[in-house]
Amino acid sequence: MYNYLDFEKPVQDLEGQILELRRLAENGQSVDVGDEIDRLEKRSQDALRDLYKTLTPWQKAQVARHADRPHCLDYVKALFSDFTALAGDRAFGEDHAIVGGFARFRGQPVALIGQEKGSDTQTRLKHNFGMAKPEGYRKAVRIMELADRFGLPVISLVDTAGAYPGIGAEERGQAEAIARSTSACLALRVPSIAVVIGEGGSGGAIAIACANRVYMLEHAIYSVISPEGAASILWRDSTRAKDAATSMKITAQDLLELKIIDGIIPEPLGGAHRGVDAVMKAAGDQIARTLAEFAASSADFREQRRDKYLAIGRHL
Repeated sequence: MYNYLDFEKPVQDLEGQILELRRLAENGQSVDVGDEIDRLEKRSQDALRDLYKTLTPWQKAQVARHADRPHCLDYVKALFSDFTALAGDRAFGEDHAIVGGFARFRGQPVALIGQEKGSDTQTRLKHNFGMAKPEGYRKAVRIMELADRFGLPVISLVDTAGAYPGIGAEERGQAEAIARSTSACLALRVPSIAVVIGEGGSGGAIAIACANRVYMLEHAIYSVISPEGAASILWRDSTRAKDAATSMKITAQDLLELKIIDGIIPEPLGGAHRGVDAVMKAAGDQIARTLAEFAASSADFREQRRDKYLAIGRHL
């Protein structure tokens, strides 16, 4: 069974009944439960479909943060081959929240940068829950400069609540590192693609996401601050995160309408964690189409990127 979110309780009850009936069948009970399982599975799918048709922004934020949602390294394993990771910023040390290096995407060499949250207690602590420190952003800059030198497109996988706000990170120049990473994204002469696979939070996300094309998974979120942080600032009450999420326009659908992003990658019914293979294929196909578009273009990618970001907000 899955880890269920609060609003998924009707589905949890139905799938719990299905699991119990299957256990009865496996234990050799004489009762024929096949028809009942089929009926419950249909009810469960219908309930899930009804829930996900009307998700609120706050519910989408919960789906984007789901513990079972595939993370950066899952995409690296599924979509890329010959991945060679680079470590360290050649100034202070290694940051495990940002994973980066060089790989092949369907045979094409690319530079890859991503934020890894971790999937269990041990890996979450190792990767600092996807919250990078200055050395992580300086490592990202190093990879982008190498990509520029060797003419490799840059692919970014964005999934972070934000940059790490600890004292050590601030002492080592967190804001400056984020600014330089953002500047490096914008200055690239090679094409770049960013995919928000879960949570795109604040400057910690933008530092690797200022790309020629920015895509979001259907239930991902992307915002200047977390809903909890916004609620704490606006109302001095973090429990009003639901209100903040609604007001901030953090969903992929809102951001596509505002022309902040360039497209939405569909997720399986119930979120990416319910159909990992399907979401990997959808993300891979979108990246492949965009790379093919870039390969056929003679555009100045730096100029194109400049025009893209200067145009945001002009026609609102």
